[in-house]
Amino acid sequence: MDLTDSLKTLFIETAKQLRGHARRVFMARTVKELGLGGQRRAERELGWSRTLIRKGTRELETGLPCLDRVHARGRKRAETHLPNLLVDIRALTEAESHADPQLRSAQLYTRLTAAEVRRQLIAQKGYTDSELPTVETIRVKLNELGFVLRQVAKSQPQKRSQKPTLFSPTSRR
Repeated sequence: MDLTDSLKTLFIETAKQLRGHARRVFMARTVKELGLGGQRRAERELGWSRTLIRKGTRELETGLPCLDRVHARGRKRAETHLPNLLVDIRALTEAESHADPQLRSAQLYTRLTAAEVRRQLIAQKGYTDSELPTVETIRVKLNELGFVLRQVAKSQPQKRSQKPTLFSPTSRR
């Protein structure tokens, strides 16, 4: 089978639009049509990975798709490495947290900053500086636990009345 420029473009664009199992099977079928030496030719002329083509060929022969495990990739959460981290953060911040003074929400306000929580985790809970996540990660964990990192609002006293009293400088006799 001759590969013209239009066929090359068609194969490359089609492979780019497909994902996972469908892409690998498409590549394997295309290589099968190319005949003997098709894997090397597809690698050279189409820029396809031969290992990907082999995987697609196995899927085509068996009829069973290979599992990609895409969900297992990437960085793990901090709780995976430090299982007691959230419990320790909650224990430190609950002692310093307050409810909304007007009781309008169930959020807890804490006076501790994320940097201070990190320092106290090192000092009180025995974590090392290298094993703890960054201050930004601890701030995110505090937000996930429902703590709002704002200054605790004080209750405001009522304003003085506008009626002048006998001894005020604005009162008239």
